Amino acid sequence: MADALDLLKSRRSVSAAFLAEPAPDEAQLAEMLTVAARVPDHGKLAPWRFIIVRGDARKEASEALAKRFRVLFPDAEPAKAEEQRAVLAKAPLVVLVVSKAAPHVKIPEMEQLLSAGAAAMNLVHAAHALGFTAQWLTGWMAYDEEAATILGLAPGERLIAAVHIGTSTVPGSDRPRPPLSEIVSEWKPQS
Repeated sequence: MADALDLLKSRRSVSAAFLAEPAPDEAQLAEMLTVAARVPDHGKLAPWRFIIVRGDARKEASEALAKRFRVLFPDAEPAKAEEQRAVLAKAPLVVLVVSKAAPHVKIPEMEQLLSAGAAAMNLVHAAHALGFTAQWLTGWMAYDEEAATILGLAPGERLIAAVHIGTSTVPGSDRPRPPLSEIVSEWKPQS
């Protein structure tokens, strides 16, 4: 296994359309989900959960989402509407990361939501560490209550990520990253 920092620096996203078999096997998926669950979790609430979408379920879920898309966006270009028929069927495996953030006497909902985001990122890194490629997507379905119901979310839950996982069929390429000088500052006391 690569040095941890080299591994983190080498992670790249590849479009789900270029992810193919093999997908992780059961043991690899369990290892990825174990890593995904090792995130900051103030109050030990586990304010997230995972939904696995694979096999024929990917197509069935995509078809149901495509029907909802056509209701929400009746004026969408036909090609865009047709794309939705494969929205969860491009990669061989999709893991939905679901936030269960809720009001709590001590733990702000924002902390719970960030914990779910950290779980999604850990999942992406774990897939990379095991030699797979992952792409974190959301899109319109992350903001629609009926889409959430189609995907099996309970009332009050939110889709944080649809992490598409498989084996890349194309070489990964990096995108420009902002120079640290543009994104880092040092706090100084106000006079």
